[in-house]
Amino acid sequence: MSHEPILLSDALASFDALWSPRIVTRVNDYDVRIAKVEGEHIWHVHDDTDEFFLVIDGELHISLRETEGERTVLLPQGAVFTVPRGTEHKPYAPTGAAILMFEPAGTLTVGDRHDEVPDHVDSTTGHALNP
Repeated sequence: MSHEPILLSDALASFDALWSPRIVTRVNDYDVRIAKVEGEHIWHVHDDTDEFFLVIDGELHISLRETEGERTVLLPQGAVFTVPRGTEHKPYAPTGAAILMFEPAGTLTVGDRHDEVPDHVDSTTGHALNP
């Protein structure tokens, strides 16, 4: 990891792949990841960790399946939200977004349990194929 400042705009400009997070730095045992997202991800859950989202650009929706029922949170640019561990969720961005995520190193994008992974996603890493 670099010990120099990182411009998120430059890091985001360095790739085009959707739903394929890139690690920009590490804080202790946590990865700070950025991603470009558009359309829908899959329903998934992280059993042992919360998942933090910061919307850098655009707008992100996160559908949640909670004990009280299903709901969707809307995150405009500049908003943050933490999905609690064990909560099934599905991020989606109808018009595209750039996001930053903060989660333990090695956390899979598709979580510990998930819906069927589309053909364009690597089921072992959760990253888009052919980025």
